[in-house]
Amino acid sequence: MMPFEPGFFARAAFAAGAAVVLSGASLSGASAAEKTYTMKISLPTLNDSLHQYGKNLAAAVEKDSGGRIKAEVYPASQLGSVPRQIEGAQFGAIECVIEPPEYFTGLDERFEVMAAPGLVNSMDNGERVAADPAVTKLMFSLGESKGLHGVALFMATPSQIVSRTPIRHLADFKGKKLRIFSSDFQSTALERLGATPIAMTLGDVLPAIQQGTIDGAIAALAVYVPMHYQDAAKYVTNTGQPSIFLITELSKKWLATLPPDLPAMIEKDAADQARAIHSFALDFNDRMVKAWVAAGGELIDLPPDEQAKMLATLASVGTDVSKNKPALAEAYKIVSDAAQRTR
Repeated sequence: MMPFEPGFFARAAFAAGAAVVLSGASLSGASAAEKTYTMKISLPTLNDSLHQYGKNLAAAVEKDSGGRIKAEVYPASQLGSVPRQIEGAQFGAIECVIEPPEYFTGLDERFEVMAAPGLVNSMDNGERVAADPAVTKLMFSLGESKGLHGVALFMATPSQIVSRTPIRHLADFKGKKLRIFSSDFQSTALERLGATPIAMTLGDVLPAIQQGTIDGAIAALAVYVPMHYQDAAKYVTNTGQPSIFLITELSKKWLATLPPDLPAMIEKDAADQARAIHSFALDFNDRMVKAWVAAGGELIDLPPDEQAKMLATLASVGTDVSKNKPALAEAYKIVSDAAQRTR
């Protein structure tokens, strides 16, 4: 029998150990590739363009991940009030939230710039602003230091005011308590019209109208119709201002747990679906007009001269609110410049 060379057993032991390590690494890599990740998508509304976007995003990430991501959509604030949803995303309990940017102003006041009155003059203009590289660079950066990663922005609808008693003229705004998003732009705009602005999250609005705590609210038919507002407040005034945008924010804590190929895939799907929802939103908004009237609601347009006067009154709100806040002023200039470029 041939004798073993010196060091043979040591080399054999090393080779065996290396094989085990490599095998373990291979199994570990395979296990990571096969692991399923839950993606809870949380949003405040129901059966509208935002809800449809959430469902489309869920379907896209499941398909493009090959089933490695299992997406669950939670509309109508099922996972808690808007502040709780945002906190959940910051701390990794909720993987994705889709909200109006103004809802994030507690994290950074620049989130509210998309709510400036007179910013855009049509859905198509809003769509182009939401896709503008300077705007997306700004908006997606605002949550980065707060545990959020922005990936999509789109315009859902112009806003309208729902009220218990009709607002047919500018004079009818005076003295009314109207719900707003948490935004200095919105509060300043309503104050200029003589109304009292009250910041309130969506889940609290309908009960407040029913109880008479507020006289009405800023939102849109896309909210009023699916949530049956006409039973409490049948009058909707078409102000068209401000525009309602939505931003998609992902939890950075969750993203850090994913294999390296998935975050980029989710970003692409979110952006693609934000562009694709535009035609749906246009059609949906048209259908909501018909549905509101069919359900017994009334639609009101201000007289043309008063609508023009309202827009003139609100034209300087963005500049006036931001002029003493350098960071906000810079952000407002970015989005207002983009709005002018894309008209």
